[in-house]
Amino acid sequence: MNLVTAFAKTAHSHPKKPAVFWGDEEYGYELLLAQSSLLAAKLQSMGVKPGDRVGLWLKNCPEFVPALFSVLACGAVVVPINNFLKAEEILYILNDAGINILITDAAMAAHLPELTAQRPQLQYWMVEEFAKPENQSAALNATLPDTASATKRDDLAVIIYTSGTTGRSKGAMLSHGNLLHNVESCRQVMAVVDHDRFIVLLPMFHSFMLCVGVLLPLITGGSMVLIRSLHPPKNIIADIYRRQGTILPAVPSFFRTLAAAEMPPGLPLRICISGGAPLPVEILREFNRHMPIPLIEGYGLSEASPVVSLNPIQGPQKEGSIGQPIPDVEVTVQDDEGNLLPIGSTGEICVRGGNVMLGYWNQPEATAKAIRNGWLLTGDIGHGDVEGFFYITDRKKDMLIVNGINVYPREIEEVLYHIPGVKEAAVVGVTDPRRGEHPVAFVVAKDGVTLDEKSILTTLRQKLADYKVPKKITFLEALPRNPTGKVLKRELRQQV
Repeated sequence: MNLVTAFAKTAHSHPKKPAVFWGDEEYGYELLLAQSSLLAAKLQSMGVKPGDRVGLWLKNCPEFVPALFSVLACGAVVVPINNFLKAEEILYILNDAGINILITDAAMAAHLPELTAQRPQLQYWMVEEFAKPENQSAALNATLPDTASATKRDDLAVIIYTSGTTGRSKGAMLSHGNLLHNVESCRQVMAVVDHDRFIVLLPMFHSFMLCVGVLLPLITGGSMVLIRSLHPPKNIIADIYRRQGTILPAVPSFFRTLAAAEMPPGLPLRICISGGAPLPVEILREFNRHMPIPLIEGYGLSEASPVVSLNPIQGPQKEGSIGQPIPDVEVTVQDDEGNLLPIGSTGEICVRGGNVMLGYWNQPEATAKAIRNGWLLTGDIGHGDVEGFFYITDRKKDMLIVNGINVYPREIEEVLYHIPGVKEAAVVGVTDPRRGEHPVAFVVAKDGVTLDEKSILTTLRQKLADYKVPKKITFLEALPRNPTGKVLKRELRQQV
């Protein structure tokens, strides 16, 4: 079984059942499988072969589903691309992964000339093609190619690009087996059944939503309630009631909004899953005071497909805990030498199981640093208790999380250092009640140079996704450093 045959099996069992709700529209399993087959044939005619990497650059839309499975049906590898990135960031991913074919939509079309100018061999297919009458009729007779069933569990399925501490993104390689393992573990721990309807409001390119919001419902025979408009929040609430959504995975900031909203009686949700960023205890308590259903905190990372742990949906749930490991996944706390630490001791959270990635694309040294004796080193610091619950207390990596998306200060610092007149730069994360965290930059000007905050921010917005751009630039005469020259970022945080 691979991801395509698993989806096809569900589609054959529930051909007329709605797989995706999108505003007033419904997309059945039979249609999405047919569209997957149609596009797979098109991709093969464009030269896609098993093992090739194909970019998936889409905003949330129903077409994301057949686009995903069509690539996999060719035996090729899906590379979901963050649609908040700027052209320069996207070009890095295209070049690094060797992507020559991009599946995208009209909303992204304005950026395509810039990408094709830098990568002339790049071809693209617009998902609006599905709507053409000739493609609608052709889809009815389309069948999956032979490569769909020939793909093995160990074959590479998806490359998820994560920000790197060196400023370079790293592609976490996830196999069909990695993702199927995570889907099955999540199915068990969340007690998912085929009448569950998942509310999908987070970006589908994100590993959390790709697994929990897309693959989990579609492989278990459930449905996706794809939110068409996030603003105002009442639109989301209206869709939850209208489509009788039962499971809501989201980031902590949304649950604060939900807890403050007026909810009509008869809430159809049975559980809410918080992921993508640590869940502040105050948000958990506020939610529990106002809502009749549990808010379950979990933990994961792209390198683990991504879910690692979850608080039990039937309880007990522990405040501040990331919960217990999901089925068939092990979590331990280790020191820097790989020794297991006793219960209650603080060390690095390490993960082992069928969900752990194959490694980083074309980065064997980074892979060797991330996986030690079969254990994935998460870079998160924490401890466990006697009941098998784990707690994260710090981050070993110099990383912050903005709206559930990893942001590494080094990447922002590299851009700052390329601005004329900048002598030194450092970026730290600051707690943000709405976004989880936001970056703040400290800059030292070269002697005799006067820098302007507005012009620096303008440059950053041209080079970086908006969520990576610091909220504030603070100018210093010198950065605080220890005797060995390392910047003391703890002192910088105290100045914010």
